[in-house]
Amino acid sequence: MDSRVIFEKGNVGRKTGYIAQPAIPLREPKALLPESYVRQDLGLPSLGELEVVRHYTNLSRLNLSVDTNFYPLGSCTMKYNPKINESLADMEAFCNIHPYQDEQDVQGALGLIFDLEKILCEITGMQRFTFQASSGAQGELTGMLMVRKYHTTKKNKKTKVIIPDSAHGTNPATASMCGYKTIVIESKADGLIDLGKLESACDNEVAAVMLTNPNTLGLFEENILAVSEIIHKRDGLLYYDGANFNPLLGITKPSVMGFDVVHLNLHKTFSTPHGCGGPGAGAVGANEKLLDFFPAPLVDKDKDVFYFNYDIKHSIGRVRGFYGNFNVLIRAYAYLLRLGQEGLVRVAQNSILNAGYISEKLKEHYALASSKPSMHEVVFSCVKQKEKGVSALEIAKRLIDYGMHPPTMYFPLIVKEALMVEPTETESKETLDNFIEAMIKINKEIEENPQIVRNAPHTTPVKRVDEVRAARNLDLRWQKPGALF
Repeated sequence: MDSRVIFEKGNVGRKTGYIAQPAIPLREPKALLPESYVRQDLGLPSLGELEVVRHYTNLSRLNLSVDTNFYPLGSCTMKYNPKINESLADMEAFCNIHPYQDEQDVQGALGLIFDLEKILCEITGMQRFTFQASSGAQGELTGMLMVRKYHTTKKNKKTKVIIPDSAHGTNPATASMCGYKTIVIESKADGLIDLGKLESACDNEVAAVMLTNPNTLGLFEENILAVSEIIHKRDGLLYYDGANFNPLLGITKPSVMGFDVVHLNLHKTFSTPHGCGGPGAGAVGANEKLLDFFPAPLVDKDKDVFYFNYDIKHSIGRVRGFYGNFNVLIRAYAYLLRLGQEGLVRVAQNSILNAGYISEKLKEHYALASSKPSMHEVVFSCVKQKEKGVSALEIAKRLIDYGMHPPTMYFPLIVKEALMVEPTETESKETLDNFIEAMIKINKEIEENPQIVRNAPHTTPVKRVDEVRAARNLDLRWQKPGALF
């Protein structure tokens, strides 16, 4: 593959000649703008159309993506997005409507939102859902704003939120943004929450406990009912971070575990585009305690007519413009309808099976972070490899040479030299075997020739860089061929 930058390609005078000259001659920029605003020489390359197409097509092939490579980001759940869902979301009747159209003109769209809410209520045991939030993080903020409004309305003096040390970084950030002080509870040696420390920290000023279950070590919190009892007897609320909801689908519900409010990352569990392939959607559900605090409006139904209901007694107000990223909801709705109840159970079972398979195959080569069985993801500690001079970061970068995206590194923070692997249910046994084989080979390389791993990746256009220097002195200027970045 030609790895030259585009400024090194082409030749003077080369261009694409398919565009006809306009009937009305274009005025020169100098005639429209003051001279001081006109660049004299942009230094743009001169290329033919084929050169341009090949250049950008080849650049796109340098990306590691779910569509092209194994992408085992733990806790991010980078599962495959079925293409039929993309086609449905692209239907003209969906993608060309406007959020300010009259309700009678968008009954189908409102009906979809209404039905999707009912399905998620059934899956989680919550009473209602809102889809306003643009992401999981904003969904988390929405849920905690509802918690705060609940306590404010009841005139509860609540100043603190309890979060385990294995929590996602958004949890303490969200609690702080809502005006609460964060109390961190250390996990036990087995990776689960310490009930004794929780009981000691949970006084009458605690507004909520924020938990991910399974937690970020991929472990199910076995004492979740005890956690629920501890917080509820002090009129606090139990918040569910739904980032790790994949292995529970159709098996249990947050409501059964005692949770009061839930946010679900539709891109993680229900296979909608992730990150910049989005936009995202953070669905937020709550039980009867919080029904009066949802963002307005919600979609309701009167006989056979769907409408926006703004009559929410203690609503926290809007959390974003319009009514959420509707195009994402179409994808999640299609995904759920195609799977059905039995399909969702298979998603959970296969996600657990895949992670367990990787755990069993690699536990002799990489230390497990916990002796308890993992669910949808497994966390390895590369402390043995670090003792031989190779870090988890370097192992992750070496995986790129094997054509795989690195897993999550150095998270959760409570695990030294952590690599967090989540294969998801969508990967085949052959793909998992390739990953396992690559990890075993890398471990052998560390034994025989660690320098290969330390200097990885070797197959990418840009090789190993000084990351600290690159972060502090970012330089995006093009340099002449042969110059060092």
